[in-house]
Amino acid sequence: MSNVIEIRNGVIQQNKVTVLSELNIEIKDNQFVYLIGKTGSGKSSLLKTLYGELRLSDGTGNVAEFDLNALRKKDIPNLRRSLGIVFQDFQLLTDRSVYENLRFVMGASGWKDKKAMEKRAKEVLQLVGVEEKMHSMPFALSGGEQQRVAIARALINDPKLILADEPTGNLDPETSEEIMRLLLAILKEKNTAILMATHDMSMVEKYPGRILRVGDGTVKEVNTMQQFDPFTPFSAE
Repeated sequence: MSNVIEIRNGVIQQNKVTVLSELNIEIKDNQFVYLIGKTGSGKSSLLKTLYGELRLSDGTGNVAEFDLNALRKKDIPNLRRSLGIVFQDFQLLTDRSVYENLRFVMGASGWKDKKAMEKRAKEVLQLVGVEEKMHSMPFALSGGEQQRVAIARALINDPKLILADEPTGNLDPETSEEIMRLLLAILKEKNTAILMATHDMSMVEKYPGRILRVGDGTVKEVNTMQQFDPFTPFSAE
């Protein structure tokens, strides 16, 4: 196993204000890791740093074999091609079909061959169980189906790492469980690491994984759910 994320003595700032410091994070290529912490604690800042939207202000960092310290603006698209990013609000293009959404990402990732693009779109949609929706518009899909399409989009380029930012936040409990099972199946089948920001402690309890907790300006690992009470004021909200 190799590290897909490795940060040593990291510092993250926004507008010259330190958001997180003393970051020491290591995630290997087949691990499922939760990122929890209350709103405003820095979860989003950490994710943005991992996909190149924010710079690592100090320390050293590597993500999917990209050196965050040496990352230039022109390198960021290549970094993001090595990642899959799944958002809470799906972020599908509403004026295009499911296939056209996937094709847009492929075109931006350097794909040229139309037959290869269509074949890959079918593969990833089949993997997430919505291949029959290939030519549907996003508005015709349920929330769960839209999130499955978003996950398919994240899988286009066989990423080494999926960053999932509250992927079940807009879904009902039953659909949330379906998405969790899907993510875990992808982890097992594709040997892809997943870092999932969430405030849904029931999922953390039901589907155990490593837990990184953001708070007090840094990130610490929590070894087991029993080590803290998720219902205290410092919850994963």
